[in-house]
Amino acid sequence: MTVMTVLEVPDPRLRLVAEPVASVDDSTRTLVADMIETMYDFNGIGLAATQVGVQQRVLVIDLQEEKDEEDKPIRNPKAYINAEILSVSEEMSTYNEGCLSIPEQYAEVVRPARCRVKWLDETGAAHEEELDGLLSTCMQHEIDHLDGVLFIDHISRLKRDMVLKKLAKARKLG
Repeated sequence: MTVMTVLEVPDPRLRLVAEPVASVDDSTRTLVADMIETMYDFNGIGLAATQVGVQQRVLVIDLQEEKDEEDKPIRNPKAYINAEILSVSEEMSTYNEGCLSIPEQYAEVVRPARCRVKWLDETGAAHEEELDGLLSTCMQHEIDHLDGVLFIDHISRLKRDMVLKKLAKARKLG
């Protein structure tokens, strides 16, 4: 497994729309394994292939919500290939979102509270499920990446400008 480079704004590749995966094969599984390794290395809970410069509709998520006896997160990564949102709830929820492509910057984002999603796993098996809570938010965030959309596109221009200025300042200091 390889830790990949995560693209950061304003890299134009983050705005590209990813292509569907034609068939789930060993190269897809290798990409998934590398993306999971990268997500953990960067302390993320989700990662889309576009964030590592691969224009395929692949994303991985591990919320790491469960803990072991030593209070360490239990890893349970899942791959979502060709994930597609079928429907969303009218009810909305707000989360303070961050993004590995906009490091250490956060903003309150309002999204549908629930979404129904279909996808393929790394074996090629089809799944469909209603997601809610943080998993719903994370899925919508990662699918946005595959469509060339960033979480800062969901906030006001003023807040977006503030986030980007804080990022620029952090880069100068770092």
